[in-house]
Amino acid sequence: MFLVCFPRPEGSKYCRHWAHRDSNNTVNRSEVTDKEGPLQIKRNKSVFGTIGKDKTVPVSSSPPIMNHVTGHYRKNDDNLPNNQNINANEVEEMETQEVTTMEYITDSGGAEMEDTQNGEVVIGPQPDPNMSVQDSDMEEDDARSEATFKYTVQNFSKLKDSVLSPPCFVRNLPWKIMVMPRNSHAQDGRPDRPSQRSLGFFLQCNGESESSSWSCYAVAELRLLAVRPDVDHFSRKIQHLFYSKENDWGFSHFMAWNDVLDVEKGYIKDDAITLEVQVMADAPHGVSWDSKKHTGYVGLKNQGATCYMNSLLQTLYFTNQLRKAVYKMPTESDDSTKSVALALQRVFHELQFCDKPVGTKKLTKSFGWETLDSFMQHDVQEFLRVLLDKLESKMKGTCVEGTVPKLFEGKMISYIRCKNVDYSSTRSETFYDIQLNIKGKKNIDESFKDYIAKETLDGDNKYDAGEHGLQDAEKGVIFSAFPPVLHLHLMRFQYDPITDSSVKFNDRFEFYEKISLDSYLQEPDAADPADYTLHAVLVHSGDNHGGHYVVFINPKGDGKWCKFDDDVVSRCTKQEALEHNYGGHDEDMNMTVKHCTNAYMLVYIRDSELHNVLQEVTDADIPTELADRLAEEKRMEQVRRKERNEAHLYMTINVLLEDAFDGHQGNDLYDPERALFRVFKIKKMATVAEMMEMLADAFKYPPEQIRPWPFSQRSNQTIRPSVQDLEADLHKPVIDAAENMNPWNVFLELLPSDSGQSALPAFDKDTDVLLFFKMYDPKQKKIHYCGHSYLPVTSQLSDLVGLLNERAGFPPDTELLLYEEIRPNMIEKITNFNDPLEKVLEELMDGDIIVFEKEEREELSDLPTCIDYFKDLFYRVEVTFIDKCIPNDQGFTMELSQRMTYDQFARAVAQRVGTDPYLLQFFKCQSYKDSPGHPLRCTFEGTLKDLLVYTKPKVPKKIFYQQLSIRVNELENKKQFKCIYVGPKMKEEKELILYPNKNGTVADLLEEAKKQIEFGEGSTGRLRLTEVNGNKVTMGPKEDSSLESLTVTATKIYRVEEVSKEELTIADDEMLVSCAHFHKEAFSTFGIPFLVKLKQGEPFDKVKERIQKKLAVPEKEYEKFKFAIVAMGRAQPIQEDEYVVNLADFKTLQIGNPKPWLGLDHVNKAPKRSRFNYLEKAIKIYN
Repeated sequence: MFLVCFPRPEGSKYCRHWAHRDSNNTVNRSEVTDKEGPLQIKRNKSVFGTIGKDKTVPVSSSPPIMNHVTGHYRKNDDNLPNNQNINANEVEEMETQEVTTMEYITDSGGAEMEDTQNGEVVIGPQPDPNMSVQDSDMEEDDARSEATFKYTVQNFSKLKDSVLSPPCFVRNLPWKIMVMPRNSHAQDGRPDRPSQRSLGFFLQCNGESESSSWSCYAVAELRLLAVRPDVDHFSRKIQHLFYSKENDWGFSHFMAWNDVLDVEKGYIKDDAITLEVQVMADAPHGVSWDSKKHTGYVGLKNQGATCYMNSLLQTLYFTNQLRKAVYKMPTESDDSTKSVALALQRVFHELQFCDKPVGTKKLTKSFGWETLDSFMQHDVQEFLRVLLDKLESKMKGTCVEGTVPKLFEGKMISYIRCKNVDYSSTRSETFYDIQLNIKGKKNIDESFKDYIAKETLDGDNKYDAGEHGLQDAEKGVIFSAFPPVLHLHLMRFQYDPITDSSVKFNDRFEFYEKISLDSYLQEPDAADPADYTLHAVLVHSGDNHGGHYVVFINPKGDGKWCKFDDDVVSRCTKQEALEHNYGGHDEDMNMTVKHCTNAYMLVYIRDSELHNVLQEVTDADIPTELADRLAEEKRMEQVRRKERNEAHLYMTINVLLEDAFDGHQGNDLYDPERALFRVFKIKKMATVAEMMEMLADAFKYPPEQIRPWPFSQRSNQTIRPSVQDLEADLHKPVIDAAENMNPWNVFLELLPSDSGQSALPAFDKDTDVLLFFKMYDPKQKKIHYCGHSYLPVTSQLSDLVGLLNERAGFPPDTELLLYEEIRPNMIEKITNFNDPLEKVLEELMDGDIIVFEKEEREELSDLPTCIDYFKDLFYRVEVTFIDKCIPNDQGFTMELSQRMTYDQFARAVAQRVGTDPYLLQFFKCQSYKDSPGHPLRCTFEGTLKDLLVYTKPKVPKKIFYQQLSIRVNELENKKQFKCIYVGPKMKEEKELILYPNKNGTVADLLEEAKKQIEFGEGSTGRLRLTEVNGNKVTMGPKEDSSLESLTVTATKIYRVEEVSKEELTIADDEMLVSCAHFHKEAFSTFGIPFLVKLKQGEPFDKVKERIQKKLAVPEKEYEKFKFAIVAMGRAQPIQEDEYVVNLADFKTLQIGNPKPWLGLDHVNKAPKRSRFNYLEKAIKIYN
């Protein structure tokens, strides 16, 4: 047998199917035809209610359940009852194989089936008078959840191919009966069984659909109807997730062919048989199911694992009084992305008025959750409490303050009463929900009785009654008030000490539509009895590792139930909502319920408050300001959606004005990554003239006072403005003028306001050139932008000197040096000012840049010329330095030269951090996992460039560092060692980071530790090294052991502790024994373990005294301590009055086994952390 995991079918919410595979079996295969026969449909109260005289009939072999094409089936045992429930998750998968001896008979025509035309489709008996009104309504359309239909096969003995019945519509999907003869040779490869022919009986769903995304879970009973009153119907049950690849399911060997033809068996008359199917289906997924049309409500979309949240949100939404209060919360000034109140208002509003499933991404985003948080299933009770607390705090100071406690807050009284003296203690507490224990409980009444059951405090557990001393007492709780809306959490998930993990209890637990809780109140109110009506049932399918959540809600409290399964909402019966979610393995329970599907939370509403809590929410209950804001959001979303849909028709124009060039210190005129563009959208087919009008209107300039200069990338990788022939291109589409560049970056020249001109000067693209100017200041080591100019290509640079001096603010006769900026790290000096521009500048083009500076040198500057400046600029790089000792440190960024040595960049970082360069240690970044690698030696002779890992050009370069307490040149000869120091009072005081010599010993390590420890008065000043693993301590390596022998693991830590005076010497008849704290089970250790000295033959009372003194435990608390010797995981209790220390009890019997230890059994009073899932994060709503 092989375990097979089937892939998840498209459109299915279930994760996987598990099955067994038997490689020795084969499956016969028949072809399918579309012959149809008579169909009868009738209504029943329940899919598996009392039908009549169904009873099993023995057959010659056990029929397998399977898909007729894929061969998915379950081999039944010979003695298996025929009316058993067959679970699709238990079926075996067989590879489809064609058997050569199988008969494939072609259809001889319609003559054999002519009699089928005598059949008719009959809508059978009216609904059962006992059926609820809702059930009757549900059955009147094709969206009904269940139906029973018949199919009569005439001329059965002549049937050679498969035939299909006419469709019966359930959940808007067509369902058909499929009948076929099946031949079995050697009975699935077993030679001990003869070949036989059988009746194949299948249920097909949506067989003609070409879609591959749909799925529908259903259960059905397949019946062969008896034709004699003294014979019972023959039936079998199935359950299956129908989808495109497995759209039929049933039995390849429903009954032996000869048994069907045997008139004495009572199933055939006049060569005709009647087959019947009773099917009950969930609402389908992946098809156009209109929840609003069928139920009046809509669902919520699942983000990945938010079905737990969806079920809870639906429950709160249908708590109408709360919904009204949420609407009235003032959110006018709230940030739409961070306001939880506004996001919840939006979800509630869309649930009330939308026709399609509602998204929750904006809600989870308002919680401050990252994407991963939405894909993690959280505890529902915890989420409910956090959300209600958040709402309660947001409502404070508003007109709806106090709504949450008014609806959900109840009160209980905790008490302790002494039995023999007149003394008691009571405390009143409030609650928003009640956790009911279900383990071993039959129903909700038993759980409530267990909740208020009294606990007797006697013996070792007597109550301290102050001046009365320790007294026998009884302890318990009693309810003083129940809230209008009662949330009951059924404790399905509990800690199992055997497996040391959380497990789900799927035991049957009954709850009721109506309950009375007066008997659990301290003082029942006759005028207002605590009678409640069930409003919602929250259900979980799966185990403690995950699963699926749905909710059944009785929206109006009138018994008409709906099932909310994420985005699909469907009507359902009261039986589905209640009985099907009890859990357990009840033989009488329908197959619709899986063993792992059951209720985990119930919501009840007090009968006296039912009208108030469920009062209808109308438009008048929604503030006008909120409705207008949400309507505007909706309108803007539609606009954005339209923009996205029409985005392919538009292009983007990014416009830069000349002031964007000011302050740019790099190559070219601007930094593409940092430039602040003005962004415009225009249709691609709009003309350049229309673009000019748009830009002129946007910048409030006449068209003749603006001129666009598109940026283009040259072959040398520079980006410069280029000429645009406006006259020739005015009537061209913009996309053609941009040469299909999208976005199109443009420099827009504007006529200066002080120019005194009415239009920009003319520019001749054949005789003029556009040049830009920069001035280098060596004192400031900065570049200053000095504008642009049109020049004839025949002009001389000497003509420019006066203009450049004027723009730079220099005296007119200042001597200048001119350079051409060609590309990064390539600046050429211009020597001949008297030649025309076309000869002086290399490949003269529009957008060329002239850089100038004073001829006189600034000798004190380390970058005296612009050539030095641009060379330095070429090697500059931004490096982010991250402190490796700070989790999630964002670090700081510095612009440094790649040519810097270790000493240079260490000084720069030290100055930024405010420390000595020799107290910093650097680590190269590992590119493959973005974490620190090996430390750099301070004698590193390379440059900064050698340390940077280049992946993508724009990815930040990182170097990790840490601050040291010793100089880095000393550290490189030492080894870092982390340990915990525990003082004489047995409290973990601090973490030590020690730096002993690499070749040192444990003794050297302890000497280093002494430098960081302040010893108290009377201290021995002696230290020892111990190992702690799982809250148990053992002696560490001896002092002469090499530090290389110390190994650190994920579970082991080293501890340095002070040696007490009595432990300085250990005699031959003495021994240091490990002591650890535990509670009840030896594996549940906790707290700080310690060592204690034991002496052979010593009374145990003296050992107890030493331990009490060491731990400083009060006498009353210490009286509750019990002691045990724990060996090989088993705790042997110590008879404290009789036991005398025997050192042999604490020695290992076999080499390699752990030493026995002395256990202190007592309650752990330290705060407990969850032991269910260490990776699970607590639920937080951050905003």
